[in-house]
Amino acid sequence: MASQQVITVQPQFMTAPRVGEWQSGLMDCCSDCGVCICGAFCFPCLGCQVAGDMNECCLCGSSVAMRTLYRTRYNIPGSILSDWISFMFCPMCALCQLKRDINRRKEMGIFW
Repeated sequence: MASQQVITVQPQFMTAPRVGEWQSGLMDCCSDCGVCICGAFCFPCLGCQVAGDMNECCLCGSSVAMRTLYRTRYNIPGSILSDWISFMFCPMCALCQLKRDINRRKEMGIFW
């Protein structure tokens, strides 16, 4: 008599962490409305949150240097020029992208 194995947990589809790229696009504000609202109504607060997450000075959170540091830490392609352009033309979008990326990497356990 063959024993029957009962499956109680189904395998789930998990997306692999994307280590060498941004976890969300520059204009993906709708993917995390809380971050977007915080960036729109209290930009300095969001900058301090980003700096705190990265163990840096609160005044540095919304800077090109912080974005460049983060990008190089996670091997995200780009340049200082592209970081500067992002912050020059849409500082809120650039900072929100950085915070969304930090949050996503924390959820996946790959934030250091």
